[in-house]
Amino acid sequence: MGKSRINIAIDGHSSAGKSTLAKSLAKELNYVYIDTGAMYRAAALHAMRERSVMDAVVNEVGLRAGLDRMFLAFRYNPQTEQSEIHLNGVNVEKEIRSMEVASKVSLVARVPEVRQKLVAIQRRMAEAGGVVMDGRDIGTVVLPNAELKVFMTADPETRAYRRLNEMRENGKDVSYDEVLENVLERDRIDSARSVAPLRQAEDAVVVDNSDLTVEEQFNFLVSLARTRMEEDA
Repeated sequence: MGKSRINIAIDGHSSAGKSTLAKSLAKELNYVYIDTGAMYRAAALHAMRERSVMDAVVNEVGLRAGLDRMFLAFRYNPQTEQSEIHLNGVNVEKEIRSMEVASKVSLVARVPEVRQKLVAIQRRMAEAGGVVMDGRDIGTVVLPNAELKVFMTADPETRAYRRLNEMRENGKDVSYDEVLENVLERDRIDSARSVAPLRQAEDAVVVDNSDLTVEEQFNFLVSLARTRMEEDA
């Protein structure tokens, strides 16, 4: 009997390497990768453009009204060989990676109507199975019945260095202290919010990758995924 196409939920802290591993795992298994973090970043960018979030203040009435004008989709880019996020028909993959957007994501994501809209989209994407989805509440809220749940974490300093290197590779001029402050603030907001807070699912496999290489993490998750696929077949 062939292996079943399961759904894989990968949750964890900001800059814990979820997206990197999720992309590699999806490619290895020939699954669809869904970057929910990119969706929330795009929602934050949309709110910024509509001026419903400015500095640390969110105009929730304006934000909710603007959701009907927000259309998100992933489209495959043959040049990068990745599915990239489009906001209202325009590729915003690079724009959403800025510190300015990063500082607004948690503020926008904690508005219930934003999460309701994005969760509904994410669940539709996973209906047929064969999906690797990463985020903050995939195993607990979005896909609570996912056959494999993983919770990734690392110490804040390690995550800040990783995020700093990523941003500098993309041409962003930021300091380590600035990135670390953003990582800690996002942890605080994500864990304390009243709607779908960041937490580990009871049946999730915890991966602390503070001292693991990307290759070691990848090999572990591939082995784990293939085992679950065989069990579910």
